Formats: sequence, structure tokens, C-alpha cells
Amino acid sequence: MSNTDTHHRPKVSVVIPAYNHERFIGPAIDSVLNQTLTDLELIVVDDGSTDKTAEVIKAYDDPRLSYTWQENQDAFNTINRGMSMAQGEYIAILNSDDIYTLDRLEKLLALSENTQAACVITDVIPISDDGDVFQDPEFGWNLWHQKNRDFYFSQKDLYAGFLQGNLMVTTSNLFMTAEAVKSVGEFCSLRYLHDYDFIFRMMLAYPDSVHYMDDAQLLYYRIHDGNTLSEAAITGREQDLEVINKYMLARLPIADRKYAAAGSDRLRALEKELFDVRAQLAQSNGNTTSASPPLTLRRIVGAALRRLGLR
Repeated sequence: MSNTDTHHRPKVSVVIPAYNHERFIGPAIDSVLNQTLTDLELIVVDDGSTDKTAEVIKAYDDPRLSYTWQENQDAFNTINRGMSMAQGEYIAILNSDDIYTLDRLEKLLALSENTQAACVITDVIPISDDGDVFQDPEFGWNLWHQKNRDFYFSQKDLYAGFLQGNLMVTTSNLFMTAEAVKSVGEFCSLRYLHDYDFIFRMMLAYPDSVHYMDDAQLLYYRIHDGNTLSEAAITGREQDLEVINKYMLARLPIADRKYAAAGSDRLRALEKELFDVRAQLAQSNGNTTSASPPLTLRRIVGAALRRLGLR
């Protein structure tokens, strides 16, 4: 295994941040090395795996693949390191448990070159740990994703669509020019939503050059079995609130941002107050199960944006 020939600049650099995915890293690597587009380099950065991830990676003998190990530093740092090593004209990311369709890079490159896009994303196919596709439309993730897509189609506005929900779904969906990556900068330190923050920055930097191939499913996105509710669910939603608030304001005229910020803060406070009051009423009425769900901040903010003509 050796690094890509430094005298040849590959067309595409694929960065895989890997951590404790001995079961999935092989299929991820195979999906890159077996692409119909062969002019590529694959940069795998192992974020301190303690299982057999490294053993699986080192078994490959392909000059396009390079392997780097580092002490555990979290996903966003791992991706940033991999991107800093990339030599390609385009940079793509693949998480070590996801899988590309074998024609993904060829199709994305063709669209990028034909449209001069800075960034392209596609639709995704949700799969289980065993690789089975979650086809049931009533499956929870499918309901969430379809809701986001329905809103996007109703608005025909990608930025508004992302305020409603993360249409990109995962960092694995990013395909970008190296120039755009240099301009937008590194992934931020949000543990759960660094991809969400990044795509907003990309859309702000290249407002007419981020393309969503909404009719093409070119990525298998792994939804792991046995996920349970944890503190991560709270942290993720807290980060979600901050990202939405930040990038909602970023699209407003500077003079209007203080009004939107004040209103947004008040809506968040009211949402909590409504939930607390409903919970107290339910308890006083002998209903100890749960209060009625509160209005969602996104729904309230979405209505406000529509009144402002921003959606």
C-alpha cells in the first residue's frame, strides 16, 4: 500500500474518517476503489480505532489508498485532517459505515463539470447494519426524510429546505471542488451537526452553485440497529437549535437580524412555557402520561419567515 503518485493530481480525493468500524470499513473502501471513475485517491484516517479497523484497511493493496492513524480526536478533526491531505480537483467524504453506489463519483463529476457546481449532494438509501434497505414508508427515519423532501419540493428553495431539515443527511453526501473546500474552511467542532453547519456555510459562500440531485439515490446511509434514547439526543437537538437560529439570521439583512433574533429567543421561551403549562395541567387533571406535544420552533419560525416573504 502506497500513497498516490505525487506527480499526478487525481480527479477526486475521497476522505474516509474511520473509527471502530471493522465490520463496515471493508464495504466502504470497496465502494470507492470499485468506482466506475478510477482517477481517484482514497485517504483513510483512522481516529484511534481500538478494534480491527486498521487490520482490515492494511489488507488492501491499491496504490490509490493511503492510511493514516491518529489519537482519537473526534470526527470533525479527522475529516479536517483528511481534507488537508487531499490532492484532487474534487473532494468527497465517506463515513466508514456508509457505502457509495459504484457510479456515484462518475455521475457527480459529470454534473459538477457541466454546471460548474461548487458542491453536489444526492438523495440517499437508508440501510441497516446487515445492509437491508429500510423500504417501509412508515419507518420513522423515512417519515422524517420524506417530510423534509416534501417541504423542499413545495418551496423549490434549497436554503429554506435545509432550515426545515438536513436534506444532505450525512457528511458522506458531500462532493465538492477543492477550491470550494478551501474557501469554506474546515468543519466546526459541533460533535453531531458539523455536517449541517458546513452545508449552510457552503450555501452562503456559493448561493447558486450547490446542487441537490433529488432524483438520484447514490449513497447507502447506515442506520444502526439498537439505537436508544440518550443524552446525545438532547445535545444534538440543542446544537440543532443553534445551527438553525444562526443560519436563519444569516440570510436576513443585517439591520433586521436583531428583530429576528429577539423574536426567535422569545419563541423558544414560549415553546418551553407552553410545554411546562400543559404538563402541569395534565398532572392536575390526573393525566400522568405526557402532556400534549408543544409547537415546534421550526414550525413557528417557518410561519414567521413565510410572513416575511423569505420562504
